[in-house]
Amino acid sequence: MSVSCIDLFCGVGGLTHGLSLEGVRVKAGIDVDPACRYPYEVNNDARFLERDISEITASEISELFGKGSIRVLAGCAPCQPFSSYRQGYDNESDRKWGLLYEFERIVEETLPDIVTMENVPTVKRHQVFHDFVEGLESLGYTVWADVVNCAAYGVPQSRNRMVLLASLHGEIKLIEPIRDERKYKTVEQAIGRLRPIAAGESAPKDRLHVSAKLAPINLARIKASKPGGTWRDWPRRLVADCHKADSGRTYPSVYGRMEWDKPAPTITTQCYGFGNGRFGHPEQDRAISLREAAILQSFPRSYKFIPPGEPVNFNSIGRLIGNAVPVELGRAIAKSIMSHLDEHGLRSSSSSKRRNGKRRSRRH
Repeated sequence: MSVSCIDLFCGVGGLTHGLSLEGVRVKAGIDVDPACRYPYEVNNDARFLERDISEITASEISELFGKGSIRVLAGCAPCQPFSSYRQGYDNESDRKWGLLYEFERIVEETLPDIVTMENVPTVKRHQVFHDFVEGLESLGYTVWADVVNCAAYGVPQSRNRMVLLASLHGEIKLIEPIRDERKYKTVEQAIGRLRPIAAGESAPKDRLHVSAKLAPINLARIKASKPGGTWRDWPRRLVADCHKADSGRTYPSVYGRMEWDKPAPTITTQCYGFGNGRFGHPEQDRAISLREAAILQSFPRSYKFIPPGEPVNFNSIGRLIGNAVPVELGRAIAKSIMSHLDEHGLRSSSSSKRRNGKRRSRRH
């Protein structure tokens, strides 16, 4: 049987792209952000539905899946409420907090064969995550969840993520890492051959290979920076006042350069800004370009993010790239699903456990 997937909270399609490369047919991606439509559809053979997950019904999901396939429901709910950057805030007042419960509702109402989720590691600190896992188990799913380093799966970036896999057909888990720490893909391997550009410059043949402008003080700072170093290496006249204070001395990774021979740090939505983290290019006097950020998220170099002629907006595109699931992690998830289905002989026979899965009354 074929394997079909619906990708909830699909973003620009990082997970969809990875799944598709390994033979999982993604029928549709659903996201509330209209900016995701163009990159999702132009790079993937799948429909994009601009919808609020809380308004999606079981019948709509079932219709999207169609008949006669193993059904995979993926959902990478927005991570902001669970991020370590938000600890100490009233996260439950954030509307995004309840989206995992909406994901659980859709699972309960449709009983897909496989469920997968990706999120920040700190999601496990929150009751909503434990409710989600318990809800899956009460429906008859076997659940595996753990924090993994994406670099171990071919992403040229140190990015720890919580990955969850659940199946109605028995034990399932993520495949073993494909790289050990000595062979992680490096920044040089990923972006070392891209055309050199200056701060504020755009490559002639790739509008996304563009870096943000630097103020004179920041240009002086990056010239004084060395790969893997910190602002503590600078002459005192260049050090920001906030870092001279006691409260700022614990943030050495801002205003830093990446290192050629190591994976990149975690790519965030602000990765195009030199002062926002260790986002300085290893040797050119600028922050990484948007294209470099996308490649470090393991998107193909040809991946399109904006329509022809549309202006490049650093805030918008940086958000889309930083929030994406790395494509290579998506491939690892797909390989895990395929291996599980083959192990249980499910790709050559019809699925019945879905119809027999235990149901329970909704708690939320």
